[in-house]
Amino acid sequence: MKRVVATGTFDLLHPGHIYYLEESRKLGDELHVIVARDANVRHKPPPVIPEAQRLRVVSALRIVDHARLGDPVDMFRPIEEIRPAVITLGFNQHFEESRLVAALAERGIRARVVRIGEYRGDPICSSRQIVERILEMRTRE
Repeated sequence: MKRVVATGTFDLLHPGHIYYLEESRKLGDELHVIVARDANVRHKPPPVIPEAQRLRVVSALRIVDHARLGDPVDMFRPIEEIRPAVITLGFNQHFEESRLVAALAERGIRARVVRIGEYRGDPICSSRQIVERILEMRTRE
């Protein structure tokens, strides 16, 4: 069984998220998704949707075999438990692949790291764009 792990915040689910998960799933037999905890999202604005709700939505997706929240302290703990063959990164995730591979190797994890390209199929494909659109539309009223 070839396990793939995809990680992310998955705030305001949109077609870009679906593309990322579909492309990740193609790389193995089983897709595990690690949803970022609210407190661990520090590289961008905090999520609009609370972590438990984001987890519930991601878990409900047909493409996802298993979903869980990330560890509050050690981001590698769920990876150690899942033991994936592949870890995917979204096109805009802030990890540098070579550093991630080195950090994984230090922990005895030999997963291949794959960066999934950007989805360009729909005009609004990011949580930031959704928030901007809502603010624009609601402030015109």
